[in-house]
Amino acid sequence: MNTQTTTLNIGGMSCSGCAASVQQALDNIEGVKEVAVDLKNNSAAVTYNQDTVSENDFDQAIQGAGYEFQGMDSELN
Repeated sequence: MNTQTTTLNIGGMSCSGCAASVQQALDNIEGVKEVAVDLKNNSAAVTYNQDTVSENDFDQAIQGAGYEFQGMDSELN
């Protein structure tokens, strides 16, 4: 498995409920192994299988939860 960790930038989160919604949406993507949503920084650190998960998957999940996907930072490992 080709696992990577990246930071997703997310717009529109304003409370812990927002963060929980994003957490659940990202956790539901097949191939995502770990998610840590950071409400203060409007981001989420995500560890995932890069062979099965694409940036578009993150975009669809975040928008589906009602928030704005603002891109990915470079992989952390």
